Amino acid sequence: MPDVMTFQDAIQSAGTGKKHLLLGNGFSIACKSDIFSYGALYDNADFSQAEEIPKIFDNLGTRDFENVIRSLDHTSRILKAYGVSDDALLDKIDEHRDFVKDVLVKTIAARHPERPFEISSESYRACRQFLKKFDNIYTMNYDILLYWALMQNDVDDLQLTPDDGFRAPSGNEDADYVAWESHHSGTVHYLHGALHLFDAGYELRKYTWSRTDLAIIDQVRHALDNEMYPLFVSEGESKIKMARIQHNAYLHRCFRSIGSIGGSVFVFGHSLAENDNHILHQMMSSRVRNIYISVFGGADRAAELEARTEEMNAWVPNGRRKSFYFFDAGSAQVWG
Repeated sequence: MPDVMTFQDAIQSAGTGKKHLLLGNGFSIACKSDIFSYGALYDNADFSQAEEIPKIFDNLGTRDFENVIRSLDHTSRILKAYGVSDDALLDKIDEHRDFVKDVLVKTIAARHPERPFEISSESYRACRQFLKKFDNIYTMNYDILLYWALMQNDVDDLQLTPDDGFRAPSGNEDADYVAWESHHSGTVHYLHGALHLFDAGYELRKYTWSRTDLAIIDQVRHALDNEMYPLFVSEGESKIKMARIQHNAYLHRCFRSIGSIGGSVFVFGHSLAENDNHILHQMMSSRVRNIYISVFGGADRAAELEARTEEMNAWVPNGRRKSFYFFDAGSAQVWG
């Protein structure tokens, strides 16, 4: 069985070099398990327009939306390979795949905490102490909990200075949003998009409270009511996610950034699942030497993750292989 150290020991082990953070859904679940777990999202999703969808979840034995999206995509391709020419059926499967994506976005927005103050100051302080330790933050989450935590400057004296690359749009400085400027090198990266990021075609916009006095989540819900969808990479398969990323300048910039880092990476709340292989491959190709993986579930879970890390090390030449370590997720006390 691999050793599982405390988070504090892991930070000390990483030394004084650069440290970066890669967040998965476990970061959000640790804050609000009743909202952001797969089961909670499923229980609150509205599938009334496609009665087959709940049966698919049940038959696959999952509550993971990306698993179902991937399965529907595979089903469509398999049927075509067998020469199935029922266009109505094939179109329905593709429509249901896209429908599940939309339901995921709407469910997260509907269930999201209304206001930042619904999370306690104590929780924010703990989270900001955790985030303060890292030079770059990469997240695969769609919610705005990370954004809220980084903005809570009044709960402590940490003086966090996150930069996601968004500024007042040039020539429209009084706009009620901020826009991404590609020449800024950010330290916070939304690898798969997020609820508060919207692609306007000629610019990527970020909703803010300070420019509208409207809660960000209200702005998101209003946009969804008007059939405007946030930048959201929820495809079920890694290579399809990668195709989406390559066709968006912001996402591609965030993705490439992972390949340029060195030092150590701390992965928190992510299972190293194959549907995010594009991110993991990029991390493995970087100059990073040490990777610390959070473990929720003890030594048995650590053994499963260790087997996965051996697969990942096989992706790169001997000289680029990483040293993997494991730390107890609970010991990080991310939200207190």
